[in-house]
Amino acid sequence: MNTILKRSTIYLDQQLHRALKIKSAQSSRTISELVNDAIKYSLMEDHEDLEAFEERMKEPNLEFESVLKELKESGKL
Repeated sequence: MNTILKRSTIYLDQQLHRALKIKSAQSSRTISELVNDAIKYSLMEDHEDLEAFEERMKEPNLEFESVLKELKESGKL
């Protein structure tokens, strides 16, 4: 599989950079691989969140005051 790579400069907090260097050495993976995986994971979470929002768009909205009233009436508040 031929992956096209694009160079980019990012600025990391000094402690995060140190942690990445250590993790890179311990896992025999490059910092770029670790950062790419972290970004992919974050974007996948965003995608899943957007799918969940899409699925729930048809659900009725609950009024906050109504929910509080129900909690109070049920003795949970």
